[in-house]
Amino acid sequence: MTAQTRPYNVLFLCTHNSARSILAESIMNRVGAGRFVAYSAGSMPSGEVNPHAISLLQRLNYKTDHLRSKGWDEFSLESNPNAPELDFVFTVCDNAAGEVCPIWPGQPMSAHWGIPNPGDAGGSEAEIALAFAEAYRQLNSRITLFCALPMASLDRLSLQKRLEEIGKSIAPDESAA
Repeated sequence: MTAQTRPYNVLFLCTHNSARSILAESIMNRVGAGRFVAYSAGSMPSGEVNPHAISLLQRLNYKTDHLRSKGWDEFSLESNPNAPELDFVFTVCDNAAGEVCPIWPGQPMSAHWGIPNPGDAGGSEAEIALAFAEAYRQLNSRITLFCALPMASLDRLSLQKRLEEIGKSIAPDESAA
């Protein structure tokens, strides 16, 4: 890839845009530290952000007042000629990975970074919170690896390979240390 004069635009996709993609957007905007601008969207947005995702992000000192569940049409050329030019598109749920995506502005690279849906967790409040914390941990690990890539020195093929490898990575378990 060539040297970039603007931040890289990253879109995280999930079916409902209520938990995993919201977490990923928040993490990338923090970890990316101005080098990356993250967005999230869903193919069938729920219309609300999962309250457990909001609670977790707030406990971790993220701003959450701007987060909202939105459709991927906001980022497609067919629906929005003013959509940001995307550099990367990551699906974070298996359903969204199998859907036919719109045409994105730019020529974004894409990869599937599937994470189990914490919104499907049942049980006590503590068990549900643990599922959200695990999704956050996995996403944070992958996004941190991604942000550390030497973008300017990787050709598209090498970068694509690294994106796919990151999507298969499993975050180290901090509790085992």
